Amino acid sequence: MRLLQITASGVWRGHEQKIVYLYEAFKDKGYVEDQYIVCANNTPIFDVATSKNMQVIGFDYKSEYDLGFAKRLSKIVKEKNIDVVFIHNSKAHTLAVLSHLLFKLPAPLVLCRTLIKRVDSNALRKWKYDYSGIRKIICVSHPVVEILKPAVKDHSKMCVVGSVTDVNKFTKNTKTGLLHKEYNIPSDYKIIGNIAAFSEFKDHYTWVDTVDILVKRNSFKAKYLLIGEGELENDIKQYVTEKNLNNHIIFSGFRKDIPEVLPEFDLFLFTSNNEPTGGVLLESYACKVPIVAANAGGIPEVIVNNKTGLLAEVGNPEDFADKVEFLIENETLKQELTENGYKYLLDNFTKDVISKKMFEELQDVVNKYKR
Repeated sequence: MRLLQITASGVWRGHEQKIVYLYEAFKDKGYVEDQYIVCANNTPIFDVATSKNMQVIGFDYKSEYDLGFAKRLSKIVKEKNIDVVFIHNSKAHTLAVLSHLLFKLPAPLVLCRTLIKRVDSNALRKWKYDYSGIRKIICVSHPVVEILKPAVKDHSKMCVVGSVTDVNKFTKNTKTGLLHKEYNIPSDYKIIGNIAAFSEFKDHYTWVDTVDILVKRNSFKAKYLLIGEGELENDIKQYVTEKNLNNHIIFSGFRKDIPEVLPEFDLFLFTSNNEPTGGVLLESYACKVPIVAANAGGIPEVIVNNKTGLLAEVGNPEDFADKVEFLIENETLKQELTENGYKYLLDNFTKDVISKKMFEELQDVVNKYKR
C-alpha cells in the first residue's frame, strides 16, 4: 500500500499526534510500501513530522476551497502512485473532495472522524460527508458514528477504530516530586490535575466547581493543576478568581513534557461533557494514574466504570467530588483500577493494536477500489 495522510490542521492535539503515531507504526510494522503526510506549512504537525524525518509535503493553506491546491493534490497522488488518501480534518476533507470531483484524484478517499458534532445541519457539509468518493469513514467511537448517521446514507461505510497511545513514550509511572518542587507544593499535598484545551466541551466550569466543593469539604490536602491553553482560558481564570480559588488551582499553560508531569498526578479529573474518547485518559492508564471522568460521549468506551476508573454524572460537581474523595481515600481501589487500566490499555489501545486495525480498514478500501 502507498498511503497519503492529509490534514490542514493548525494545532497540535490528539488527532495530530495520531497521524504521527500511525506513520511510525505503519513504517515499523512494514504495513506500507511508501507513505506521505501532506499538511500546511508552519504548523505543529509539519514541524513534528519534519523533525522525525518523515516524508512531508507542505502547502500554504489559503482556504478549504483552494482549487489551486486541490489540483496540486491530484497531481501529488498521481506522481506518488498513491493507493488511498486518508483525510484527518474538515478543511482537508473539503480539499480532497474537490480534488476528487474536479481534478479526478485517482485514489479512494477515507475519512477519519473524531468529533461528536452534527454535520447534517448544513447542506454542503452534509453533501461532502455523503460524497461517493469517500469509501469509508473511520470513527474513533460509536457516539461519533451515531452523530454522523443523519448525514451519511450508507451507514455501512462507517466503522470504529479507537484511540491510540504510545506506551513507549509514557514509561514513567512513579512520582519524583517534579511538580511539588516546581510549584512549591508541600510534600504531603495531593496533586489532582487535568490536561485539556480550554474549549467549551471540556467543561472546565464543572472542574472548577468540583474543586470548590472539595476545598470546602477539606477532607484532604491538595493542589489542583490545569495544563493546557485555549480560547476559554481567560474566562476560566476569571471564574477561578470569582470562586476565590486562586490559592488552590494552578494554571500551568501548554507543556511539552506531559510524559514527565502526568505521573506526578495523584488523580486525573476529567469533566469533558462531549468527549469522543479522550486520548489523555489512555496516557493516564500508561502512567498508572487513577481516573475520575465524565460518563459522556465515547469515554465509557475507554473507562470501564469501577474496573479501570470511576465515571461521574456529566455536569454534576457533587458527584465528581464524591468520586474523587472516595478514590483518594481508598488506596486498595486505586491500585486495582490503575493495574486494570494499564492492562486494558495494552489489550486495546496501543500503537500496535490500533495501527493493525487501521491498516486493515484502509486495505479493505484499496482491495475493493477499481482504478
